[in-house]
Amino acid sequence: MSTDGQPHILAIGGGTFVPDGREGLAPSPLLRYACDLTGQDRPKICFLTTAVGDGSEYIARFYAAFGRLDAEVSHLALFPMPNLQDMRGHLLQQDLVYVSGGSVENLLALWRLHGLDEILHEAWQAGVVMSGQSAGALCWHVGGNTDSFGPQLRPMTDGLGFLPYSCGVHYDCDRQRRPLLQQLVGEGALPDGYAADEGVGLHYVGTEFVQAVSYRRTGAAYRIEPDAPGTAKESRLEPRLLAEL
Repeated sequence: MSTDGQPHILAIGGGTFVPDGREGLAPSPLLRYACDLTGQDRPKICFLTTAVGDGSEYIARFYAAFGRLDAEVSHLALFPMPNLQDMRGHLLQQDLVYVSGGSVENLLALWRLHGLDEILHEAWQAGVVMSGQSAGALCWHVGGNTDSFGPQLRPMTDGLGFLPYSCGVHYDCDRQRRPLLQQLVGEGALPDGYAADEGVGLHYVGTEFVQAVSYRRTGAAYRIEPDAPGTAKESRLEPRLLAEL
């Protein structure tokens, strides 16, 4: 559970894990920050890889990466069937839930089919810290844009809506992201919101954005708001530097 018992979400634009030539992937300072939010010396962490179809290779890599933290790690898979008999009970016992990137639209469809949308909302309200990158960041918001349907980005407007904002991810490394998000906000297809570069996380307490955090000096977060009719304005938000890699 979170340090203060309040609902926390850390939505990461990308870069939760960093390459390690010796052992594959290592947790970045962003993941360690998410763990710190739990207030636990050895947090219980459950990761979900629904967005990549619960592939065994992904699950193995996540266990290896999370295993480098002092944590009790588990996973929830939905393919070919749920691996946990009591998903609700398990998730409510966690300190941190982490959601991988991948297809956000496939993730949302499967979660709703299995009732995970409601379970995760209950867990979040109970103080379980929610986090994730890319699809795992978009899902908590009203919407954003996605490559779930192909390389040409399309609007995503059916997010879980725990957070009443739009969200932008991979904001500095995918040229399609920034203009499409601004267009959608400007036209009113999405509400105002926030965006994050690679290596940047958006931290919300309840539904309030409190700060951006990063391990890159050049990384930033952004506030996206409607401006003149049909347009949006973007304001840069300087993140708090956790540790530089």
